[in-house]
Amino acid sequence: MQSSLPLILDRAAGPPLHLQLAEQVRAAIRDGRLQAGHRLPSTRDLAKDLAVSRSVAQAAYDQLHAEGWIEGRTGAGTFVTDVAPLQPAVRRRREPRPDPDAGLLTLRPGIPYISPTPDPGWRRAWREVSAQSPPRGYDDAAGLPALREALADHVGRVRGIACGPENVLVTNGTVHGLRLLLAVTLQPGERIAIEDPGYLNAVGAARDHRLEIVDVPVDEDGLRVSALTECSAVYVTPSHQYPLGGRLPVARRNELVRWARRTGTLLIEDDYDSEFRYDVAPLPALAQLDLDRVVHLGTLSKTLSPSLRLGWLVAADTMVDRLATFRANSGDWPAWPMQAALLTMLRDGYLDQSVRRNRRLYADRRLHTCTALAPYGQVIGQDAGLHITLLLPDHVNDHEVTRLARASGVVIAPLSEYRRTNPGPPGLVIGYATPSTPDLHKALALLTDVLNRVTNR
Repeated sequence: MQSSLPLILDRAAGPPLHLQLAEQVRAAIRDGRLQAGHRLPSTRDLAKDLAVSRSVAQAAYDQLHAEGWIEGRTGAGTFVTDVAPLQPAVRRRREPRPDPDAGLLTLRPGIPYISPTPDPGWRRAWREVSAQSPPRGYDDAAGLPALREALADHVGRVRGIACGPENVLVTNGTVHGLRLLLAVTLQPGERIAIEDPGYLNAVGAARDHRLEIVDVPVDEDGLRVSALTECSAVYVTPSHQYPLGGRLPVARRNELVRWARRTGTLLIEDDYDSEFRYDVAPLPALAQLDLDRVVHLGTLSKTLSPSLRLGWLVAADTMVDRLATFRANSGDWPAWPMQAALLTMLRDGYLDQSVRRNRRLYADRRLHTCTALAPYGQVIGQDAGLHITLLLPDHVNDHEVTRLARASGVVIAPLSEYRRTNPGPPGLVIGYATPSTPDLHKALALLTDVLNRVTNR
């Protein structure tokens, strides 16, 4: 039904009548049909014109008055306020960006194999979480106390770090732990040494914190301690240098810790895939030499799934307290359900079982990958982790190989993208964990076809 205003109410529509009425008055004001100063009908007259109860008209006017669209003048009536008409923004629908890797086989490093069928241990952990009530308030900014205790036992057992729950902070992964550490301990302009070639996300974190990056060369054993210069912190991957795969020997580890003690430098140990060694048992962590000088970063990204976004930081208790205080103010810590699930996985041995199972799987895949790629260059870093590095002949352009491989249906990472200032041979960083075993064989067949064409020119 219509009134003297251009208003129509539809009793069959979903919204209540007073909200329909208020919205139509708003629309009339926005598009200029009702001007500032225009006198509106009384609620009694409006209700009569629309054949509704007066309470409907009054509720609509109350809403519009509260929003500032109309005003009542004593003894004069209700008027449109001086609101400049504003055309509503046109919301343009963005087409979703297509995944450039969709439909391609991937040999990029750093992602574990995820079975399409969850196993009983995984399902059991989430059943236990679903049966628990969440905390009544905000949980501990350092992490669930029981989880911190379980993680302290875990890193003590598998990484040789003598620590207690007061030394553990639960994180969203190594990069999250690194960014948190940089925010709390370093000021913009301070110098941080990072391996070159090295982990690009660590470089990105340092740049985002406006730190001066010192590129430190590596060799077949990892970081060259003799090349270090004055800096506030050193980021290092001692158990499996990323991406070349070197293992920092004991003598060099001792040299690095002595240097850090002498210079007062903070050592940041990224222990990203130390669980997977195929020649000997996993090496003890650098942090077991000096927990006051070394901060240890661990993650579940390589053992269970990157999408869990869970890891841990092990450091001196005073450092953990500083980090937890910072997080309490920022509200940035892992969600309770994720932490509770990890606690169950640790308590029932699921994490250990997954590591043992995947170590056997990856050992077979590693052997096949090394055998397939050995004719095309020097394979290094094959004793640990989820990837190998293939050093190519000097005349080969690794970016060209990457481009040709993508055109053939395989995604790989060129070694050159990990280098910054220190030169070195071209190469490919090949992850063998992500695809299924048949897909791995297919991807390597496609890649070796490209390498045959490029290296035999």
